[in-house]
Amino acid sequence: MSTTVFFAVIGAAILHASWNALVKGGADKYVGIAAVAIGHVPFAVVALMFVPTPAAESFGYLAAGILLHVGYQLFLLQSYKVGDLTQVYPIARGSAPLIVALVSVTVLGVVLVPMEIAAILIIGVGILSLSLTRHADGMRNNKAALFALGTGVFIASYSLIDGIGARLAGTSVGYYAWLSIGNAAIMVVYFLILRPVTLTDMARHGRKVFFIGGGASFVAYALVTWAFTQAPIALVTALRETSIVFALLIGVFFLKERLNLAKLLSTFVTLLGAALLRFART
Repeated sequence: MSTTVFFAVIGAAILHASWNALVKGGADKYVGIAAVAIGHVPFAVVALMFVPTPAAESFGYLAAGILLHVGYQLFLLQSYKVGDLTQVYPIARGSAPLIVALVSVTVLGVVLVPMEIAAILIIGVGILSLSLTRHADGMRNNKAALFALGTGVFIASYSLIDGIGARLAGTSVGYYAWLSIGNAAIMVVYFLILRPVTLTDMARHGRKVFFIGGGASFVAYALVTWAFTQAPIALVTALRETSIVFALLIGVFFLKERLNLAKLLSTFVTLLGAALLRFART
């Protein structure tokens, strides 16, 4: 992985952690998710003024990507309804790179060197280990873990589809801009039919998340989509999920959350995997 791609994905991870912190800090997660998803639209429209139209060969992947992103968002909301962020998020984000790597090697025929495979495994284990801490009542939430794993499957699926689609499109930004608009349109219809109060609340109280969170999210995944065209999807996905480390740091330094030894060790393991990924083929 080149230095440019490496730091582009790290930048995307920081942006991803930032908008997640905005959503986490909000009282209504439905409003937060809606504001971020719909907040992509103005940035996507501006981007489309400067990039070519995606090639027709990518249209099938574009349609599949839109549906998978919608599924991911709805599954994530359901996960948060039955479980805590500190359990759901690490399982969802930690399982995704492992699934992508498995599919890439066994189905797509991607060849990864042993150090790259080791780095992906280390990152996945480091992130997943953050979910092992028991809650104050000493109990684990198996239902939440199952939903979180399902969310991870959606993340892995849209990563693979978007990686292939962006390459076929000939314009990674154009591909993702149209995907963002399609995703936002479906989310608007979903909330209009099932939870219209969400859109009203978003207009009243979600403007900060709409512009800041939507912008950060759009730029973050636009960088990732570009990176998919420059490096193996499995490596980009694994490195992107180091966003959980930045989310943890934001939580500690800005949200005043507690940092215990288990979280510190998990963070160290994840960063070790990222370092191995950077220097795997140098």
